[in-house]
Amino acid sequence: MEEIINKVANSALEVFDLEDYYPKGIRTQIDISRWLLEGFLLKEKDFREQLKNHDWAQYQDHYVAIYCSTDAIVPAWASILVAIQLAPFAKKIINGNKEDLDAALYEELLPKLDYTVYDNKSVIIKGCSKKPVPMRAYVLAAHYLQPYARSIMYGEACSAVPLYKAPKKA
Repeated sequence: MEEIINKVANSALEVFDLEDYYPKGIRTQIDISRWLLEGFLLKEKDFREQLKNHDWAQYQDHYVAIYCSTDAIVPAWASILVAIQLAPFAKKIINGNKEDLDAALYEELLPKLDYTVYDNKSVIIKGCSKKPVPMRAYVLAAHYLQPYARSIMYGEACSAVPLYKAPKKA
């Protein structure tokens, strides 16, 4: 009987797993519609009063996404005012949903990585993550890897989809 050889484990493929860089921390969404009259109408005096009385300390060290779940037409300053209240407590504040928040975290983090370790190597951007890695992070990872990698694939080593092959150097 022949020995089973794991060709994937023995290959020269480098795996780039975005989950390895997933920032630890609590992600919170704040729906400003709760401070609107019937979820739709912003009455400035009431809005400011509710923000003043809200316990902002509960967001200490959270990553926060500010959004409105209703079709209310909310003036831009409303989200800014919420962000100002959060600023002393939250690690990061964005306008949008949790996916936008995760994308913003990766947009901050990915440019700071050292991609030279992937120089002239075949790289697989690992798919099938257990954490909510946004598609924007995969696109950014490919963008930053492309100048260095000999080839880029997506998926798992056993079923990778080729995405990029560097031109042959003359």
